[in-house]
Amino acid sequence: MSTPASTPSSRRAQIMQTYTMAKRSDPRLGWIVLGVFLLGAAAGFGLMWLLPGSGWLGWVFSIVGALLIGALCALLVFGRRAQKAAYTQMEGQPAAAAGALQMLRRGWKVDPVVGFTKQQDVVHRVVGPPGIVLVGEGTSPSRVKQLLATERRKHERVAYEVQIHEIVAGRGEGEIPLPKLVRHVQKLKRSVKPAEMTDILQRLKALDAQRGKLPLPKGPIPTSMKGMRSQQRGR
Repeated sequence: MSTPASTPSSRRAQIMQTYTMAKRSDPRLGWIVLGVFLLGAAAGFGLMWLLPGSGWLGWVFSIVGALLIGALCALLVFGRRAQKAAYTQMEGQPAAAAGALQMLRRGWKVDPVVGFTKQQDVVHRVVGPPGIVLVGEGTSPSRVKQLLATERRKHERVAYEVQIHEIVAGRGEGEIPLPKLVRHVQKLKRSVKPAEMTDILQRLKALDAQRGKLPLPKGPIPTSMKGMRSQQRGR
């Protein structure tokens, strides 16, 4: 079943929601985006003015070019600063890595909190071109690594021939900071073809069915990155 395309009003609502969220940790965001728009518009106007043409047609092209280039520059800066603000707000929250992993595009399947301890240590699962990626996070590196090892054994029983990667999200030694997590996952060596994904997901579904209902960490799983991902896809 296809997902209906976003209407202009829903896109505007997403942008406003993202702006409101980002401004909480980046109060100067509005002025910075405005300044970038004006500089981009000035550069665009000058560039288009140098093209052949004269009279009213030259003015039209210059103004349209200024608006387009200014808007493009502003959107690029807005997207980068909003993403940075979202990571800043998510870091330290329970299951923050789950929110960051939502930025993975089509071809990746993210399952938040497939493993969990009473101390709020969690493991998320990503299935994609590199195989199975288990991402752990928590307050104790030793507990997180132990939880990752436990989940690895469980996954090996149903997907023994699939490459399994273990990652710890955090700021400690050997850990991957939240802003670099998605890029790190995407750079892992590819070992699974798209046609094999369905079979892997079916076997993992059987594993998940054996777990029963997992107790989720206290507090909401961050989802602020989902709107940004949709905007990047143009949805």
